[in-house]
Amino acid sequence: MIFFILYIVSALMYYVENQAQPESFSSIIKTMWWGVATLTTVGYGDIYPITGLGKILGGIIAVLGIGLFAIPTGIIASGFLEYFEKNNVGKR
Repeated sequence: MIFFILYIVSALMYYVENQAQPESFSSIIKTMWWGVATLTTVGYGDIYPITGLGKILGGIIAVLGIGLFAIPTGIIASGFLEYFEKNNVGKR
């Protein structure tokens, strides 16, 4: 599912930004680097949208990335902590 989302957001951003930045967004495959960095909320800053529509789309995709990675990570970590506390794992 995540790879499908990555492909879709990369294709959208490619079609939005390719005319303005043909060297940075030269193909959908190369645009996937931007997609990975944005969806995982890393955001290196080496490739970024400059058009108005690209910035709006980038913001939406960044928020989507938080929902896909950051929120579930917190939920899973909370579940592990609850399990360890309930079963006294790691206590001497």
